This record gives sequence, structure tokens and C-alpha cells, in this order.
Amino acid sequence: MKKETARKLRAQLIFLAALLAVWQTLYMLEVFPKILFPSIGDIIGEFIDGFREDNLAEYTLYSVSLLIRGLFWGVLLAFVFSALSMVSKTFHSIYNMLVSVFDLIPGVAILPLAILWCGIGENTIILVVVHGVIWPMSRSMLDGFKGVPKLYIEAGKNYGLKGLSLVRGIYLPASFSAFLSGMRVGWARAWRGLIAIEMIFGTTGSGAGIGWYIFMKRTNANIAGVFAALIVIILIGVFVEYVIFRSIEKMTVRKWGLTS
Repeated sequence: MKKETARKLRAQLIFLAALLAVWQTLYMLEVFPKILFPSIGDIIGEFIDGFREDNLAEYTLYSVSLLIRGLFWGVLLAFVFSALSMVSKTFHSIYNMLVSVFDLIPGVAILPLAILWCGIGENTIILVVVHGVIWPMSRSMLDGFKGVPKLYIEAGKNYGLKGLSLVRGIYLPASFSAFLSGMRVGWARAWRGLIAIEMIFGTTGSGAGIGWYIFMKRTNANIAGVFAALIVIILIGVFVEYVIFRSIEKMTVRKWGLTS
């Protein structure tokens, strides 16, 4: 397993090195205008200057704080509504229909309504983040609950579990891989939606996020700064996927033997 992991890591590093070499070669050959296609050195310089001089860390932390608040409410609501769907067949049929309808709507599409309802501020962004999380996560949870073996459910009932206690004691642990999968999809959609909204209306009155930072750099034709901000977004995504979710997965579904 370790040899396989090392082989994959080596292949990824070689690809990344080749990509950087091609990038720098294109820059030196001036295939594209230098103002639109900065060198690797310029991007690294802007990355460092962004944290040292342009408060990129503050912009990033502000965006992450909004994301965490939106994720909290999105995950909580998805769990509550999905759990209620297992308790009531009538609620399940209604909520399943709502999930199928609203899951198709991109977060940016509800922005005009969110602005009218909540104004231009943090609540609007959090509402869009919640929208990005709750539907895909609910879909994964409903599918996961549906796939729980009847043997587990009957065993839970024999132990006296029913209603929400049955959901908490049997459905959720047995379908935790689906729960985790829904969180992965939900957070990624919410993160993309948040960045897009910050680029549209910029500051919220309480602060500005990394989307606004990208917008400012683009307005000032500082493309290296734009790439530096994109690297930050990628690093956050890598951290969430390979550190947070992998750790949760290792401590739960793999430990419980719920994966092949």
C-alpha cells in the first residue's frame, strides 16, 4: 500500500514539475502577452507579498469564517430534515421532492432573491452557502438511509430504538460514508458559490473575502495576484480534502469497516 501511495505521489509530483516547466517556457517564449501570462516567479512573489503586504490572510480568514457558519447551518438542517424523512413517510415524499427541485438551482442563481431578502451583507452569503450545502448533502443522506440493510433496522428496533433514536443509532452510523460524501460535495459547491458571490458584490460591510481580493487584482490588471489568490483557494481545498475529510474518513468509516 505504501509503495502504491509513493508511486502515485511521485507521478503527481513529476506531472506538476512538467506543468510548471511548460508554463515557464511559454512565458519565456512570449506565446501570450506577459501582462496576461505571468511567470512562475511573479506568481510566487505576489503570493508572498499578498500575505505580507496586502492582507491576503485576513481576506482568506474572512471567507473561511463565512463558509464555516454556512456549513454549520447547512449540515444541521440537512441532518434534521433527512432524519425527519425517516420518521415520517409523508415528510419524506415532500422533502425528497424539494431536494430534487432545489438541488438543480446554482447558488449564484438565488443571489438576487437573497439580496432582496437579506440585503447586501453576511447573511446573504451564508444563505447561499446553506443552499449549496443542504440539498446535495440531503440527497446523499436520503440515499444512504435508503441503503441501510433491513437487518440493521430490525436489530435496532429489537433494542427498543424508534423514531429519531433509530436514525441516530442505526441509520446515521450505517450510512456515514454517504453522509461524508454529501459533505464533500456540499462544501465544494458552497466554497465555489461563496467566492463567486464575493466577486459580484465585494465587501459586506463587516469585511471582504478572497473573492473580492481576486476582483481587485483583476481590476488592477495584476494577473499574478489573481493566480496567487487562486493558489490560496486550491490550498484550502487540498487541506479540507486531504487533511480534514481523510482524517474523518479514517476515524469513522474505515475504522468501522464500512468501506471495501
